[in-house]
Amino acid sequence: MCLAVPGRVLSIDGDDPLMRVGRVDFGGVLKDINLAYTPDAEIGDHVLVHVGFAITVIDESEAKRVFSYLEEIGELDELEHTDRSVTAS
Repeated sequence: MCLAVPGRVLSIDGDDPLMRVGRVDFGGVLKDINLAYTPDAEIGDHVLVHVGFAITVIDESEAKRVFSYLEEIGELDELEHTDRSVTAS
């Protein structure tokens, strides 16, 4: 099953809208995520991420709700077993 996982943007690098990369926190797991599809994303925003790309900005309450559902159905196990600091390509 393909899911989008919520995370919080900690930092943003790059000026080119297509090459902007955000350091995103997924409940303690940090990954570099492409922000090309979310040009309005800012530090502190919550984003839904699918295969290394932020696909939309969501509010904090929605992010917490989605994260809680993913924990409940056990879909966060794969994320927790990955390297704690992975760069998306």
